[in-house]
Amino acid sequence: MSGALRSLAAQADAAVGLQTGANVVELDPALIDDSFIADRVADPNDPSLATLVESVRESGQQVPVLVRPHPTAPGRYQIAYGRRRTRAARILERSVRAVIRPLTDAELVVAQGKENLERRDLSFIERAFFALRLEQHGFPRETITSAMGVGKGDLSSLISVAKTVPDDVLAAIGPAPAAGRPRWRDLAEHMQAADQRALTAVLGDPAFQAKGTDERFAAVYAAVAPKTERKPKAQTWKDAQGRKVARVERAADRVALSFDETVEPGLADYVLDRLPEILAAYRASKG
Repeated sequence: MSGALRSLAAQADAAVGLQTGANVVELDPALIDDSFIADRVADPNDPSLATLVESVRESGQQVPVLVRPHPTAPGRYQIAYGRRRTRAARILERSVRAVIRPLTDAELVVAQGKENLERRDLSFIERAFFALRLEQHGFPRETITSAMGVGKGDLSSLISVAKTVPDDVLAAIGPAPAAGRPRWRDLAEHMQAADQRALTAVLGDPAFQAKGTDERFAAVYAAVAPKTERKPKAQTWKDAQGRKVARVERAADRVALSFDETVEPGLADYVLDRLPEILAAYRASKG
C-alpha cells in the first residue's frame, strides 16, 4: 500500500472510530446533502426505516453522522455516512447530531466504505453499485479496494455485475438483502437474453411494486430466467394381461419407443423387421 493510501486509510479509520459525543454538533437535516457517491439502493417499502425512526424518537440518536462542509454549496454539508439517521431526523423534524470533518473526496468515500464494512448491512448489489460508482467517478482501483475492503478479483466481480444490471431494474428491485452474489450474478447473465416485454410487464405490475424487496428480486429473476421445457411424463403400454410391455417417451421433435425384453423377448426385433410394412400402411392410410 502506498504512503498516500495509508494516510487515506488512517483518516478514514479515525473518522469511523469517532466516539459518541466527540466534537458533536447539532445540524438542521435540511442542510445536509447525500454523499456524491450513493452507497444505498432506495427501497420505498423498507420496513427497517420505520423501526429506526421509532428508535430515534424514543431513545434519541445514539451515534453521530459524519459530514463535511459541502465543497460547492457554502453553508451546506455532505454526508460521509449516516444517511438513514439523517432521514429519520428529517421525518421527526429534529436536528441531527453530527461530526464535521474537512474531508477530501477520496477521504470521504474511504470513510463511507469503511463504516459500511463495520455495519455489514449493505446488500451485495448495493456494494456492487457503490464500487461501480466509485470507478465511474474516476477513483483508482487502489482507493476503491481500500474503501470496499476487497481484493482486486472480488472488486472486478462486483463491478461486472453492476455494469450488467440496468439502473431501472435495480431501482425497481431495491437492495434485496437475501439475494447474494450467485443469484445476482445469474440474474445479470440472464439479462443478456431476457424477454424485455415480459420484464416490463412485471416491473409495471402494481402487485409487484407492493412486494418486499426480496420478493421483487424473485419476481424479476423468474421473469428473465431461461424457460426450461417441461418433459412430458413417459407412458407405459400394457398388454391384455396388464404386463408393461413398452414405454413411450415424447419430446417436441421425437417419440422414443422401448420394449421390456424381460416381459416379451424378441418383440423389439419383430417390430424392427416390420417397420417397412408399418410405414407403408401408415402412408396408405393418409391417402
